[in-house]
Amino acid sequence: MSAVVEAPLNSPPANPAWIQRLSTLDRAQRMRLGVGVVLLVAAAIAAVVLGRQPDYRVLFSNLSDKDGGAIVAQLSQMNVPYKHADGGGAILIPADKVHDIRLRLASQGLPKGSVSGFELMEANRFGMTQFQERLNFQRGLEGELTRSIQALSSVQSARVHLALPNQNGFFREQQKPSASILISLYPGRVLDRAQLAGIVHLVASSVPELAPSAVSVLDDTGKLLSQTSEPGAGNGVDAQQLQYVQQIEQQYTRRIQEILEPVVGRNNVKAQVTAELDFSQTESTSEQYRPNQTPDATVIRSQQVLESRENSTTNTAVVGPGAVANQPPAPSAAPINGPGQTLAAAGQQGGAEQGSTKRESTTNFEVDKTVRVTRGNNWAVKRVSAAVVVNYQSAEDKGKMVAKALTPEQIEQMTALVRETIGFNKERGDSVNLMNAQFQVDAAPQDDVPLWKQPEAVDLARSLAWPVGMSLFAALVLLGLVRPALKALGKPKEIQMAGAQLDALEAEMPQRPALPAPKPGEPVPATPEELRLEDARALARQNPMAVANIVKNWVNGDIG
Repeated sequence: MSAVVEAPLNSPPANPAWIQRLSTLDRAQRMRLGVGVVLLVAAAIAAVVLGRQPDYRVLFSNLSDKDGGAIVAQLSQMNVPYKHADGGGAILIPADKVHDIRLRLASQGLPKGSVSGFELMEANRFGMTQFQERLNFQRGLEGELTRSIQALSSVQSARVHLALPNQNGFFREQQKPSASILISLYPGRVLDRAQLAGIVHLVASSVPELAPSAVSVLDDTGKLLSQTSEPGAGNGVDAQQLQYVQQIEQQYTRRIQEILEPVVGRNNVKAQVTAELDFSQTESTSEQYRPNQTPDATVIRSQQVLESRENSTTNTAVVGPGAVANQPPAPSAAPINGPGQTLAAAGQQGGAEQGSTKRESTTNFEVDKTVRVTRGNNWAVKRVSAAVVVNYQSAEDKGKMVAKALTPEQIEQMTALVRETIGFNKERGDSVNLMNAQFQVDAAPQDDVPLWKQPEAVDLARSLAWPVGMSLFAALVLLGLVRPALKALGKPKEIQMAGAQLDALEAEMPQRPALPAPKPGEPVPATPEELRLEDARALARQNPMAVANIVKNWVNGDIG
C-alpha cells in the first residue's frame, strides 16, 4: 500500500529548472556568467547601432561662411543630420538624402555663392546716382557671365572683368569695350581651342560692340589661353598651326599602322612621321584692261557740247560785174542740227543777213579695267619623312617558335605600301625609311610594396576591422566566460557538490614530504592496503562460500 502525500494548498510554486541550476553555481561562476552576458549584450547593441549608422556623403564643398551657415540652418529645420569635414569647408549628410536635399536647397536658392548677378539691380536705393546705377549694371553683367562660364564641366571658378567706357556724342572719340577672364580649372582638366573660342564668343556676344579680339582669357597660373592677335600675323609661333601639324603627323602615322598591322600583326610595327608645312600667306593684285568695244557697248562718263553763232547784215542790190561779184558766197547761217528751211526763205534771208555758226562736242568714255585681289593661306605640305620599324616574324623551326627577320622582298613591299600611304612625292624631297628589327620585351615591373602597405589591402583591412574585431570579441566572451558557466549550469547538483567537496578536501590536505624513490633493482614494499587486498583474495580462493555470505549480508544491510 503506497501512501499519497498531498502538498499544501498555500505552498509557493516551484522555481524553474534554470533558476534551480543557477542557484547551484558558486559566487565566482555567477559573476563570470553575468559579466559574459553583459558583454555580449553590449557587443550586440554596438553592432546594431554602428551597422545602422548611415554612410555620409558630401553635400556641398568649398562653401563660403555665409552659404555654409545658411545651409546648416536649413538642414536643422529639415531635421537632417550633418557633419563637417575638411576644416568646415564641406558639409556631409546621409548618402540616401544627398540628391533630395540638393533639390530642396536649390529651390530656396542655396547655395547663393559669392557671385551676384542682375539681382543687384533689384536693390536700388532711393537717391542712387547714375554712376552707381552703371556700376551695379556692370557688376551684375560680370556676375551673370561668371555663372555662365562656371556652368562648364571643366571650370571650377571664374572671374570676369569688363571695361565699359563712357560713350559721348562724338562718334570718332568713342572707345571700344574690352573684357578679361580669369579661369581656374579642376585638377586634370584642360580647355581645348573650341571651348576657349566658345567662352570668348559668349562674352563678346553678351556685351554690345565688344569684339572677340578684345577678350583675354587667362588661367590660374597667369598663362594666356586666348589668342588676341589675328592668326598668322607673324607674331611668333601660332598654336593653331602647331596643332594642325600634329594632326597631320598623327593621321599619317595612323595610316601606316592600319596598312601594316594586318600583315605583321598588332603591336609589331612602330611608325613616326615628320611633316613640314608651309604657313606663308599669299596676296596678289591684278589689273586687266580689255580692248576698245563697239559704240553700243561703251559707257559714256561725261559729254560737253559748245555752240557759237555770228551774224552780219549785207545789201541786196544787184551789183555789176567787178571784184565784189567775183567773191565766193558767204557760209550758210542756218544751224546744222536746226529745223530745215525752204529755199525761198533761205534766199530771202540770204539777201538780208550773213553769219557763221561754230559747234564743238567732247565725249569721254569709261575705260574697261578689272582689279582682282587674292589673299589666302597655303598651308601646303612641303616635305614628309616617315620612319617605320617592323618586328621580327615568329616562325616554327624544329618544333620551336623562333623569331626570323623579313626577307628583302618583304621589306621592299612594305616600303612601297608606306610610300603609297603617305602620298610619296620624290620632287618635294619625301623620304621613307623602313627597318626590320627584333623588339625588346620588357619584363613586367614587380611591385616591391609589401601587401600590408598596398592601398587596396589597407582599405580592405579598414572595412573588415570592425566586424572581425566584434566577432573575435564575442567569441572570446563566449569561450572564456559564458561557456564554462553554462557547462557548470548543466551538471547535476550531486556531481557539483561532490566535486566541490573533493576540491575542498584537496585544498585541505597538508603538504607531506615525499618518500625517497626506490633504487633500481630493489623490490617495492607493499602497502597495508595491498596486503589486506591480497589476504581477501586468498580467503576468497580458499573459502568462497564464506565470502559469498559476507557479500550477501552487506547487500541486505546486515553489517554487524
